Amino acid sequence: MNSRQSSRGRYKEREDKVLLELLDGRPENTEGRLEKEIRVYDFLDHLGIEYKRVDHEPAFTMEVCEEIDKMLQATICKNLFLCNRQKTQFYLLMMPGDKPFKTKEITSQIGSARLSFASAEDMEKYLDIEPGAVSVMGLMNDTEHHVRLLVDEDILKGEYLGCHPCVNTSSLRMRTADVFGSYLDAVGHDMTKVVLTGEA
Repeated sequence: MNSRQSSRGRYKEREDKVLLELLDGRPENTEGRLEKEIRVYDFLDHLGIEYKRVDHEPAFTMEVCEEIDKMLQATICKNLFLCNRQKTQFYLLMMPGDKPFKTKEITSQIGSARLSFASAEDMEKYLDIEPGAVSVMGLMNDTEHHVRLLVDEDILKGEYLGCHPCVNTSSLRMRTADVFGSYLDAVGHDMTKVVLTGEA
């Protein structure tokens, strides 16, 4: 068995099989981890929010994604960073990963003009996140509240929620009630609930 430990994450590899570990809280060794990831752990710890962590490689394959989902046993979100045509309004949409995204469903519910995907530059500017790591945790960096949070109602039904700590080399599991309760209160963001069917 060929196993190794990386400063970016803790995992074991055996041929093409990746075995992940569900860990408690923040990493003991933070060497090699980005400051914005550590800020997430500091913030959650300060709020007293409990969380589990899975470290993994950033280059996802479907197999690895499925293993992460199984390990977290939480609602895995599709997180989309959107904006209007004028790029004057920005939105973070959280929806189930297996539900198709239909723009018209959103615009009719939030009273906005046509939406499109926002740029990587705006994502980093407002959320301090790069593509592939979009997460509700990024709202802690949006101190001037440029981004409006939209949440599909199905996300709220699960007991646990899975998300990235602003980097795509780790995934967290937290209670859904903690994320949309004490966390959102602390970052000063409101949630707008939307109903998405994924139908044309």
